[in-house]
Amino acid sequence: MKERALALAGVLQAVQLVQQMAQTGQAPSAPLAASIDSLFRFDAESPEDVFGGADKLRPGLERLVAQFEGGAGRDAAVTRMAMTVLHLERKFIQHARAPGAVHEALQDIARQHAQFGPTHPTVLSRLGEVYANEVSPVGPRVLVQGNPVYLGQPDVVGEVRATLLAALRAAVLWRQLGGSYWDFLFGRRALVQAGRDWLSATH
Repeated sequence: MKERALALAGVLQAVQLVQQMAQTGQAPSAPLAASIDSLFRFDAESPEDVFGGADKLRPGLERLVAQFEGGAGRDAAVTRMAMTVLHLERKFIQHARAPGAVHEALQDIARQHAQFGPTHPTVLSRLGEVYANEVSPVGPRVLVQGNPVYLGQPDVVGEVRATLLAALRAAVLWRQLGGSYWDFLFGRRALVQAGRDWLSATH
């Protein structure tokens, strides 16, 4: 459950970044870099390694605790987006062509990622194209609500799609670690405790 909580924090961190982009046109660079970097860690030895360390997921872990504790800290829009991403992951993994096509594209983009860094416009734009071409057609669509001024800008749309690709990566990891919808029904307290444990370990 502790590893699953970390993967779920990866999903939540990415969709929270998407929400920030949609509302303000930008997102904090450090959490965004951690999410995008995870797409290029093809042979990570542990869930922590996928994200470059649990400390890189502090915003996601804080969101995880807030979401599952309930009360005023819960964000309905983040929950809705995260659940859609988890549903999308099922469709994506079962698709005949999409997983292989995405993996091949990521290996191609890895050179630019290594050269320019995870948040470079070129890298984000290319990742956004991969999402639009290979993931969006699989469905369901992740409904992103925000300021139409920003959501009408191609650069912002590309960044949103790139970050949704990172959310999907974390969702795949969560499922690989044994995650299921039962976690949300019967494992909420365990997820909150795991999130708190990670946060106290990353101070």
